[in-house]
Amino acid sequence: MLNNISLGRYVDTGSILHKTDPRLKIILYIVYLVAVFIVDSPPALVALFFITMLQLIVAKIPLDVMWSTLKPVLPLALFLFLINIFTIKQGEVVFTWKFITVTDYGSSRAILMSLRLVFLILSTSVLLTLTTTPLKVADALEYLMSPLKVFHVPVHEASMMMSIALRFIPTLIEETDKIMKAQESRGANYDTGSFVNRIKGYITVLIPLFVSSFKRAEDLAVAMDARCYRGGKNRTKLNPLKITGRDIAVFVVFLAGAAILIGLQVYFAR
Repeated sequence: MLNNISLGRYVDTGSILHKTDPRLKIILYIVYLVAVFIVDSPPALVALFFITMLQLIVAKIPLDVMWSTLKPVLPLALFLFLINIFTIKQGEVVFTWKFITVTDYGSSRAILMSLRLVFLILSTSVLLTLTTTPLKVADALEYLMSPLKVFHVPVHEASMMMSIALRFIPTLIEETDKIMKAQESRGANYDTGSFVNRIKGYITVLIPLFVSSFKRAEDLAVAMDARCYRGGKNRTKLNPLKITGRDIAVFVVFLAGAAILIGLQVYFAR
């Protein structure tokens, strides 16, 4: 199971994106998030496809890892496609059968929404989860949200919780896999029977998983308390974040790509 899910995993390929400052990568991710939701013209979508492929090439992410990242999202993309194609009635009718009506506008919107989801997952994986360790993500978020400290927002604690959540996603997946195998060795079956029976069968997985998660959380809290952890006040960092010229160059190149996307969208939308 762990090999089929990439959420929360860090894959070190030594690429230039892996070495880029995480603060700049988070800013780039926000920019591309906006671009993905703005773009809807065919030329801009083609440009978005090539820029996304460029990100994958620069990050040197193996194809099997990217497939394991996209595979769980494909059913949701298909669901979005079907919902849009069968519910949007504007435009010229291209197919009709009984109560089903498909229009050209509905088809284009269905394809667009599915592609947006795919590009969003790819950008998230390449610019954040697969190329940045959870600790660096937490440090970058703490730095970017530091102005909120003026309003007494617990920035350090929030970034720490996010870092812990990302760190333990693979651990929980591995724990789930172990529990399912242990229950299957005792005769549990999760693949046959009615839908209701299969849902009831997963209770034998959820209860031990919750118990194990709470125990792990308690152990972590005790360990942090034993090390005199008291939040972010007066804390220093072993490896403080530093922006280099290489980081700025990568940032400018990918920012230019986002500017090209938005420029193409504005030009062809007129």
